[in-house]
Amino acid sequence: MKMFLISDNVDTQTGMRLAGVDGVVVHERAELKAALEGVLKDKEIGILLLTEKFGREFPEIVDDIKLNRKLPLIVEIPDRHGTGRKPDFITAYVNEAIGLKL
Repeated sequence: MKMFLISDNVDTQTGMRLAGVDGVVVHERAELKAALEGVLKDKEIGILLLTEKFGREFPEIVDDIKLNRKLPLIVEIPDRHGTGRKPDFITAYVNEAIGLKL
């Protein structure tokens, strides 16, 4: 299985290309939908890397794929500006999931 990147900036794409991961750079909703359709047609792609910006700006598109398809696995990654998450997001996620305060 292959990995593929859909990024909102060239720097992230360049870094991933150096690691051997192909990808595209998109900026608009229509471009994202077209890129996702291409990825979903390619049965060799098992992991889709998306920059976090797309999860924040277009959650309905990203969540639809996450909830209704087994493959590809979607992993949201930070871009060159860093993550938009709080520093303790993992602890907060675990607290919310199990209902205990760590």
